[in-house]
Amino acid sequence: MPLPLPLENLRVRLTDAWQRRAVSLKALSFATVGLINTAVDATVFFLMLGFATSSLIVANVSAWLIAVTGSYVMNSFTTFSAETGGRLRLKDYAGFVGSGLVAVIATTTTVVLAANYLPVWAAKGVAILVSFVVNFSITHFVVFRARPDTAGEPR
Repeated sequence: MPLPLPLENLRVRLTDAWQRRAVSLKALSFATVGLINTAVDATVFFLMLGFATSSLIVANVSAWLIAVTGSYVMNSFTTFSAETGGRLRLKDYAGFVGSGLVAVIATTTTVVLAANYLPVWAAKGVAILVSFVVNFSITHFVVFRARPDTAGEPR
């Protein structure tokens, strides 16, 4: 039984990307940018917990808000430069933030639940891993997916 057209298109794109090894190279670049953003995120998170009376949720969301903008800029110029043409666009930023919202919900849920069983630093580490998987998947396959050239029109 054939897949519905949107799923078939996704399957073809995933297969093509895998064969060209684009996904693994982009994942490595995304992870490198992510290391920088993880340092920013964790620094803000722990500063807010240490110097303010912030809850885990407020500290985590605030840290994410600061880190997401830096992540968008760096990924636009490195990881997804072929897709963005090395240009920053409000539409792409909105999509990036939207995908990040899914990730921040996943990480906040993870850090709150994991903190019941692990030290906070370890719970934050688990949440960072969850964030990478969720964020890269949505960013690569939705936000910065390769688009067919439309007669040289800017996106």
